Amino acid sequence: MQMNRIALLFAPLALASCATADTQQVRALPGAAQQRLDAGMVSAADPRAAEAGVQMLRRNGSATDAAIATMIALTVVEPQSSGIGGGGLYVTTNAKGEVATIDGRETAPAAASPQWFVKDGTQLTYPDAVPGATSVGVPGNIALAAKAHRAHGRLPWAVVFAPAITLARDGFAITPRLYGALKVAKRSAAFSAEGRALYYGADGEPRPVGTVIRNPALAATLQAIADQGAKAFYRGANARGIVAQVTTAARNPAPMTVADVNGYQAKDRAPVCATYRRYKICGMGPPSSGATTVLATLGQLERFDLAALGSGSPVAWHLIAESQRLAYADRARYAADADFVTVPVAGMIDAKYLAARSALIDPARTMPTVAAGIPPGAEKLSRADAPYAEEYGTSHIAVVDRAGNAVSYTSTIESAFGSGIMVGGYFLNNELTDFDMQSTVDGRLMANRPEAGKRPRSSMSPTLVFGPDGKLRLVVGAAGGVTIPAQVIRALIGMIDWNLAPQDALALPVIFAPGGNTVFVERGTMLEAMTPALTQLGHGDIKLREPISFKANAILIDGRSVRGGADPRSEGRAISE
Repeated sequence: MQMNRIALLFAPLALASCATADTQQVRALPGAAQQRLDAGMVSAADPRAAEAGVQMLRRNGSATDAAIATMIALTVVEPQSSGIGGGGLYVTTNAKGEVATIDGRETAPAAASPQWFVKDGTQLTYPDAVPGATSVGVPGNIALAAKAHRAHGRLPWAVVFAPAITLARDGFAITPRLYGALKVAKRSAAFSAEGRALYYGADGEPRPVGTVIRNPALAATLQAIADQGAKAFYRGANARGIVAQVTTAARNPAPMTVADVNGYQAKDRAPVCATYRRYKICGMGPPSSGATTVLATLGQLERFDLAALGSGSPVAWHLIAESQRLAYADRARYAADADFVTVPVAGMIDAKYLAARSALIDPARTMPTVAAGIPPGAEKLSRADAPYAEEYGTSHIAVVDRAGNAVSYTSTIESAFGSGIMVGGYFLNNELTDFDMQSTVDGRLMANRPEAGKRPRSSMSPTLVFGPDGKLRLVVGAAGGVTIPAQVIRALIGMIDWNLAPQDALALPVIFAPGGNTVFVERGTMLEAMTPALTQLGHGDIKLREPISFKANAILIDGRSVRGGADPRSEGRAISE
């Protein structure tokens, strides 16, 4: 498996144990919040965006109203990570425990083919493909928001846009995290003249922390969508603007058409659910690989007593890594857009299949090699593992409202500042680089190859957890590309197995074992101290990575109160109604 392009973005999560929540106390740490059970809460990567969502709850809006308002506000204050120029995956539930999901993943233009990333006979590398237009998919977030609002919104459509319009028009301050992104990802952030003018000074350096940025072009775009609905994004001047920028880009221009933008549709998908130690866990199906990877890893771990081992045990982390290796191998082989290829979702999380996979895991030693299995219903395709691409531009939103509705919504533009192309004050995604860029291996087509109208495989893992009594317990998700399932796995183990209060679980490190023999652990954490023990267990290729700023968000309902948390390595917050 090729590992040279892995971006390891580690982040702890806000979690807690449902079993001991009544006796645990929430620590007064940044990012956390606690409130009574009959009020709502929003957890997001930026407090200004979270506040936009909470404003909707205070007006008796639904969890969906709040989630949309938060996503729109993140477009303004977190331009490097998500927003209307990208797509998202949305998972919701109501007080009855009914789960629904909407796929707002970006789509490839009609001109796309398996040779999409071959230019002048040369295969583009990931770094070469990101800036410019070849990487741009038709954005899906506004269509997702409109579909979700029609089904689950309570407030008028225009109302949910108001906080973001104010932020864009009146201005918002550059935070240390945004400044750092502008510094590190200048290649994309300053790709367009619009981006340079907004975020950089005459000296070519990012504007200082605290500088107030006003984005009137984005305010006008959002106002048009608020007034006219989603058609203002997918038709008319905005659609023509997207196409003009993509087809005339200074780098990697691509043949997107107005018809491509006009024709985008968000889709209802069937949720993917399974149980882990009597907890029902639900997530997103294809094109997301999140739910199958999370549920497979947990299912393979169920025979091990992780609670007895504890979070300080090298064996526990070894078992998590080994189970991830198996689940990520299946992910690489089978996960893709189910509208184009057969994805054996039920088979990948089938209890008997996972028991057989679990039997390969030895607590005393590592598996010498791992390979994808053949789950029930799988096509017997000979397919090589895909390389993992860098992903920075993602954000997660967790919301509960006073009526018992909840939303877990992950939004992304892929890399930091996406493709670098700006239209109407927002960045367009580089989501098409989530396809397998090399579409054939040994003469065989990859399942996740580019095709016309296809949605690239996603790692986003918006997740809902229901307790043994059937009641909602946790709304959780994360950002960080292919590490997202690993983070959510760690979150769920922290809650269910290790009885951790939310902010204690925030301090847990991440171990990431994406299918090969390499295991990544976060530098400066207890996992680094465990390296000798992990080596003794057979992990011969352990790599340390810096704790790069990263994001996860969660809300826990413990039966008496609602508790929220946000990754302490981010600038996120959970805010009560």
